[in-house]
Amino acid sequence: MTGPSDTERRKVTTLRELPQSIEPSHDLWPRIEAGLGDGAMPGQRRALRMRWLAVAAMLACVATGVWIGRSLLPGPQGNGTPLTAASRGAGESPGHGTAHGVYVSDPRYERERAELVRTLEARLAALPPPAQAKVRASLATIEKAKADLEQALGHDPSNALLQELLVNTYQDEMRVLTDVHEASEPGRGI
Repeated sequence: MTGPSDTERRKVTTLRELPQSIEPSHDLWPRIEAGLGDGAMPGQRRALRMRWLAVAAMLACVATGVWIGRSLLPGPQGNGTPLTAASRGAGESPGHGTAHGVYVSDPRYERERAELVRTLEARLAALPPPAQAKVRASLATIEKAKADLEQALGHDPSNALLQELLVNTYQDEMRVLTDVHEASEPGRGI
């Protein structure tokens, strides 16, 4: 394709000086059609496929969230098992640990916690008095936090933040109980 001649390159000062139509030097449609057939359709299919994958991923996330949420909700829709006397800590009243049984449904967790609580006093006796005081203070703080969170969840059972805080408190309690268990072994300490 050759460029415009010098006479055609003159400076245009108004739109009226532009030609009304310019004929292309050859037919452009075969190249346009080839471009549409090769690149546009697969790109559209790819975009559509990505949209469907995004929708599927979103639905999977929502389903997982609902499944997890339903297993943590208090009341009959949750699948938590009630707290038994064996899994309650020393000195806990039957009503005090009710939310614990609803929110913690893993039987292995309950067995391990019950065993750690059962042997807690003997393990504490093996620790020096300052360490015993620290552990008792930590466990008392955790018990108070659990009671406060359980009471708050009684007023607002669907509050996700309170549920998360309660689960974190259970984890803190297990860490302290496990640390006491390990620290009371000969040659170890807190």
